[in-house]
Amino acid sequence: MDIKKALKIILPLALGGFLVWYSLSKVSLSTLLEYFKNANYWWILLGLSFGVLSHLSRAYRWKFLLEPMGYKPKFANSTMAVLIAYLVNYAVPRAGEVSRAAIMTNYENIPFEKGFGTIVAERIADLIMMLIIIGITLFVQFDFIYDLLTKNFDPTKILLSLVILVIGFFIFSSFVKKATSGFLLKVKKFVSGLVEGVTSIFKMKHKWAFIFHTVFIWAMYVAMFWATIPAIEGLNAPIGAILIGFIAGGFSIAATNGGIGLYPVAVAGAFALFGIAEEPANAFGWIMWTAQTAMIILFGGLAFLLLPIYNKAK
Repeated sequence: MDIKKALKIILPLALGGFLVWYSLSKVSLSTLLEYFKNANYWWILLGLSFGVLSHLSRAYRWKFLLEPMGYKPKFANSTMAVLIAYLVNYAVPRAGEVSRAAIMTNYENIPFEKGFGTIVAERIADLIMMLIIIGITLFVQFDFIYDLLTKNFDPTKILLSLVILVIGFFIFSSFVKKATSGFLLKVKKFVSGLVEGVTSIFKMKHKWAFIFHTVFIWAMYVAMFWATIPAIEGLNAPIGAILIGFIAGGFSIAATNGGIGLYPVAVAGAFALFGIAEEPANAFGWIMWTAQTAMIILFGGLAFLLLPIYNKAK
């Protein structure tokens, strides 16, 4: 293993370890354990059931991308590949997508590059959904976000910064369009691939079914977050806090191994904007993260064991 690959594994784990320490410095371990002890686990189970539905929907959605290429994998194999991918991502960030494509190569004879290509297309659709949720949050909470920004920053500076960003974007775009080599060419190829992936969704045979499942998956993610809040006694979070907390948690999962350490910090920080007390907010973050992680370890581990048994003929 070269240094670059080692750092990709070690740095997220080191960051996660530091953030675990930082989060626990905000709420003592004994207090946190008390919250775990007194949590209403029926609400947590309801939240996890939404999470399971999202994973099943993701596995089913995959077939709409594979069918046009002539592949019809078994739903059980698709589901187990998705669950194992989530589990692998906890160990090595973004390695789950590779393992998912490799599983389908081994058990469904789908060429790796084709399977991986469909996973990239999925990620594009998921990125669009995250941007839509951010847009909805900005619309629903416009007054709150505007007041928050104007109280902490000079409105003139904010407007000036936006103007500079817009001008800078157009200048950067013009250079990207003309790029023939180097970093800018990579950006150009990424953007063109992004556009191609988005447009391909609308060209597929079952595009509306694919779009429905994409919306359903993310609705279940939000529902899982929302349903877990009543598990913490006295934690009252308005819709704005739920949306902003969900977005913050989502970015934290992408930044470290499954959000270890960072997820509670990110969610508590989002809740703090709405005046929610730090202690229950941190406790919620830890309970939410632990529940999700336990679900992935359990179902991902079972999938890892059952996959070769289910496909024993191979």
